[in-house]
Amino acid sequence: MAEGRLVIGTKRYSSWSLRGWLMVKLAKLEVEEVVVPLAGGGGTEAIRAISPNGMVPYLEHRGARMWESLAIAEYCAEFAPGLWPADRAARAHARSIASEMHAGFRGLRMAMPMNLGRTFPGRGRTPDALADIARVEAIWAEALKASGGPFLFGRDFGLADAMYAPVVTRFLTWQPDLTATTRTYCEAVRAHPLVAQWYDEAAKEPAAWLLEKYENPG
Repeated sequence: MAEGRLVIGTKRYSSWSLRGWLMVKLAKLEVEEVVVPLAGGGGTEAIRAISPNGMVPYLEHRGARMWESLAIAEYCAEFAPGLWPADRAARAHARSIASEMHAGFRGLRMAMPMNLGRTFPGRGRTPDALADIARVEAIWAEALKASGGPFLFGRDFGLADAMYAPVVTRFLTWQPDLTATTRTYCEAVRAHPLVAQWYDEAAKEPAAWLLEKYENPG
């Protein structure tokens, strides 16, 4: 029986929705999933009518309300503490890189928006995007070297991986030049059952939900 709801946007495009959805699924929270088609440009009135900040993901669970991904991450960790590394130093590292993802990488976001149904090889390589990609690769390489992989902090897919999963989708769509370590990590994330489920469900969304600005970017 549902104990709340998770409001998300179009799965084909909504990177922040993917983060929140993965967190909730990993924590096994029983919530109703509400998908609201995005209008593009942050102006989806149906979401504004539901979410306090007019954005997704938005989680309601057992009387708690959360509209920021890091808040959702910490809430989910209360139910499943293993979603953060058990080691104190590794846990601090994981929280730091999750926060860096939350706050930054605007160049990558703007030049290479998420689209799970298309590929744009060689495009979107602005100087800011390439600088962001270099930083992402450095973050992943450091974490994977310390943990041994296949995920950022070891054998289990955790909250740090959830925060970076939409970056993986961007890399698969836009196909920038990547190191072997990055490509291997992308393959592991793409093959995770929850990520595979999201891709499958995105592919089943109505054609009426497609947005020209994401299907044919300039």
